[in-house]
Amino acid sequence: MLTCPIDETVPVNSELVVLLIVIVTALAFDFTNGFHDTANAMATSIATGALKPKAAVALSAVLNLVGAFLSVEVAKTVSGGLFKIDSITHMALLHIVFAGLIGGILWNLLTWLFGIPSSSTHALFGGLIGSTIASLGWSGVIWNGDATHGVLNKVIVPALLSPVVAGVVAAIGTYGVYKLTSRVNQTKVSTGFRIGQIGSASLVSLAHGTNDAQKTMGVIFMALVAHGTVHSSDSIPVWVKVCCALAIASGTYLGGWRIIRTLGKGLVEVDSPQGFSAESSSAAIILTSAQFGLPLSTTQVVTGSIMGTGIGKPGGEVRWGVLGRMALAWLLTLPLAGLVGAICWWIAHSIGGIGGALVDVLILVALSGYMYLRSRKDPVDKDNVNDDWHDDGSPPSRQATPTAGAAA
Repeated sequence: MLTCPIDETVPVNSELVVLLIVIVTALAFDFTNGFHDTANAMATSIATGALKPKAAVALSAVLNLVGAFLSVEVAKTVSGGLFKIDSITHMALLHIVFAGLIGGILWNLLTWLFGIPSSSTHALFGGLIGSTIASLGWSGVIWNGDATHGVLNKVIVPALLSPVVAGVVAAIGTYGVYKLTSRVNQTKVSTGFRIGQIGSASLVSLAHGTNDAQKTMGVIFMALVAHGTVHSSDSIPVWVKVCCALAIASGTYLGGWRIIRTLGKGLVEVDSPQGFSAESSSAAIILTSAQFGLPLSTTQVVTGSIMGTGIGKPGGEVRWGVLGRMALAWLLTLPLAGLVGAICWWIAHSIGGIGGALVDVLILVALSGYMYLRSRKDPVDKDNVNDDWHDDGSPPSRQATPTAGAAA
């Protein structure tokens, strides 16, 4: 049961201010999750021309919004199945959650800057694990619990299996599609699958909202329990669901063009039958996991599916160097986001109260601002997202000066 003893040494108004900071930061993470993961649903549809870039991100945003209301099983896992936080004070738990969120946000922004489709899920969990270890020690994390608890069962095992399973399913599906349509006019095949991609990409967006928005719901719910606003046995408040849904949808509409380019053009040169196969297999796996409360990385599932289409297509090709860079980022996500979470917890804890939280906010704003300004040197947007891929991973050339904000 998730409960926290009352810490009478901390003024109630200080706890409330820190709670509000945590909620705003959680929604900021949800926003970065949205634009970081837009590529999961729409990269292949944009790459094949099934959807225009701005229409694709708008459609994805709407469906992320809807998907956020379909289930709360993943939110329950995040809020109660990974950490032993029932014996610490309200303020201490708020600092743990806050520091973990900063670790997740900064890793999301760093990987976005380099166009690497890493896992927002694991960035969040890494940040929370790091801040929890810094506060409570290694015993504060439930490493190996039962079927419904534990980092190993709920995070590590799904992370290892999901891209492999997605790759196998997509490879089989892609091979079957090309085999069945080998005697059909290929122009008609491409046109038909482009139309089909609208539906399959929409399903991935719906699945993404169902899986990813709930992670932020779980974090905010954890903070509310820490503050004493709700009890661990209560349902997640409607306003939390609405705010998280709007945050992830807004981020999705912004469009994470740098990552869309990597998934749509960098890993595999995707044709419409491949795109349809990748999206269909991804949606099936993500929706199934959401019903079992498994907080899968949609990025890893989609990446595995796209890789599988390159293997399954006769004569297809996977750029293994690009995949290797992705895999390295995946391996580093948990420890590096955890390191940031631990450092931010130490700063907040050392200073204490509202002051500690505000110093962490300043660090977050400064580093986020730097990464945004750095991105303006080689912007990627809807106008050049489909340019030919350079083997060295360098950004596409530009024919015109970008408008402000387009690099997101």
